[in-house]
Amino acid sequence: MTSELTFSLRSNNDLTTGEFVELAVAAEGAGLDQIWVSDDLFFRSATVMLTVAAGRTDTIRLGTGILNPYTIHPAEMAMFARSLAEVSGGRALLGIAAGAEDFLSWVGIERTRPLRTTREAIAGLRYLLDDRTDLRPAGWQADSRMRFGGELQGQIGLYVGAMSPKMLHMSGELADGVLPLLFPPERYGEARSLVREGAVSAGRSPDDVDVAACVWCSLGPDRSEARAALARKIAYFGPSFSPHVLDGIGLTADDLMPARDAIDAGRADDALRLLPADALQLGIAGDADDVVERLGTLIELGARHISFGPPLGPDPMIALDILRTAVIPELRRGTPNQGAGEAARDDVDLVEAHEPP
Repeated sequence: MTSELTFSLRSNNDLTTGEFVELAVAAEGAGLDQIWVSDDLFFRSATVMLTVAAGRTDTIRLGTGILNPYTIHPAEMAMFARSLAEVSGGRALLGIAAGAEDFLSWVGIERTRPLRTTREAIAGLRYLLDDRTDLRPAGWQADSRMRFGGELQGQIGLYVGAMSPKMLHMSGELADGVLPLLFPPERYGEARSLVREGAVSAGRSPDDVDVAACVWCSLGPDRSEARAALARKIAYFGPSFSPHVLDGIGLTADDLMPARDAIDAGRADDALRLLPADALQLGIAGDADDVVERLGTLIELGARHISFGPPLGPDPMIALDILRTAVIPELRRGTPNQGAGEAARDDVDLVEAHEPP
């Protein structure tokens, strides 16, 4: 494994398409390697946003973070991924995940057997995108094959948005990369170990799986404003986090619901007041020094891909400029050598898997 760092940006699809495209252009100009956008229900379509961004950028890789197999069939995911790769010159990344049960319930979908559902979606995608005929899903006919883009076979990176122990392990077995949302960021060591264990169990080299350190980051010159931006994001999404995540900071979904209710009612100021202070541990907020200090810990644990996620900051463009000028250069200077990273990862204890298959 190289000691060189990869940096990516993640955005929610609550931005307008124009705002996202400008963010992608700026991220490319700042030298970031990838940009990902979510496909959360009832906001803008990630597939449209990425297609438009493909026409305005030249080098940055473009990924879905994530598409959901409960709402989108793997055949349609493969169609989009091949199409995006075609129009972008081979820069497509496909991130998939089972999504949050809370949000699926809005449209009457029950999130049953998420591990199995995700595993079956990966098999279908490998069959279609990589011509893995041995993985053709049950019930699919021989005519279920891609009719275009054969020259792109094997070029589309398949990532899994995994958080639970069993999902992380399975991602190590099957995926090209993993997008573990790290709540809190210091959970990277645990996530990395589980992915590596899964890769080894499948006879793969663990270094062949890109494990992004996906953090929620709010960066700005004013620390209090940066913390407020992160608090709003946690207030909205926090109650949908799994008990496994919230247990780690001593909170439950019920502790976060008053802040969520205030956000839903349009009372953002009340939400900030009602959010428990410990909830801010789930992300990183502050100025450049604050961000570098916490991310340095992840690099010491072996992280080689740092992924900055929403809210990014009170002003994402200002946050991106601070990343370019102050954060990324400092992290590159402080990158440990390969051997140190491997030793740090080997020292991380594994945790027991709790998610039912």
